[in-house]
Parts: sequence; structure tokens; C-alpha cells
Amino acid sequence: MQQFIHAPEQAQLPLFEAFLAQPILPGLKASEVARKSSQPELFSELSLRGAPGHCQSLLAPVLRELSEEDETRWLTLIAPPSSLTQAWLRDAGLNRERILLLQPRGNQSPLQLACEALRLGRSHTVVSWLGNVNATARQQLLRAASAGNAQSLNIRLG
Repeated sequence: MQQFIHAPEQAQLPLFEAFLAQPILPGLKASEVARKSSQPELFSELSLRGAPGHCQSLLAPVLRELSEEDETRWLTLIAPPSSLTQAWLRDAGLNRERILLLQPRGNQSPLQLACEALRLGRSHTVVSWLGNVNATARQQLLRAASAGNAQSLNIRLG
């Protein structure tokens, strides 16, 4: 009588999860990886290049997902391009009841407005169009996001 030994089937990780599950630096311990991954990234950037219509098509699902977060706070858009109108937001399927569109006033810069919106903590995510963000601006956004328990997303259009 022949016996067959069946190894339990191992669940296959999606490509990126499998890649990200591996420590990037050889000396990094698993506990350090877990600790870093459990802390949300407070500042992210998305760079889009190409025809404005194509860039908007790529941006729409990102903003739609953020607008549908199970959060009581706002998704705030700081100084979006003029092409991101209320009609575009509606046509892209965003939940407009959870979105604030803000433009800087007077001498206020978009960076100052983004930091203020982050610091107040009334938004779960503040999306800004600041162009290239230098180290000083990044630190300001990180401090403000930390103070308001929010996330900052900068969109760079090229």
C-alpha cells in the first residue's frame, strides 16, 4: 500500500506583497520591519506625467478610494488644478459630501494651507498639488500630519 503525504498548500501572496514581505536591508530584524510597517506613512507623493486627461484618469480612482474612507473626517484637496471641478469630481464618482476643496487666500501659500489643514485634524487625508517638495517642506508636512493624526499626499504633475 502506497502512502501519499500531502503538504499543506501554501497560500500564494500577490506579487508585491511577496516582494514587500522580504526585508530590504540584510541586517534589518523582523521586529523592526513589523514596527515600521505598523506606523502609517504620514507623507506620500504621487507623480503623474502625460496628457492632463490621462493623468486625471489615473488620479480618479485614488481620490475616489480616499473619498469613500470609513472616516468621519474630510478628504481635503488643497489648490487642485482648475480642471478638477465639481463636475469632474461628480463624473469621477467621488463622494463629494466628504470632500473639501480649498484654495489659499491672500499671502497664504498652498504649503501653509496644507499644513494648517493637516494640523487641525479635521481631515483624514490632505491632498495637495505643491510640485517638488524640498526637505524643509516635507518636514513641515510631516509635523503637521503627526499633530493632526492625518496623512498628507502630494500630487506632482509633470
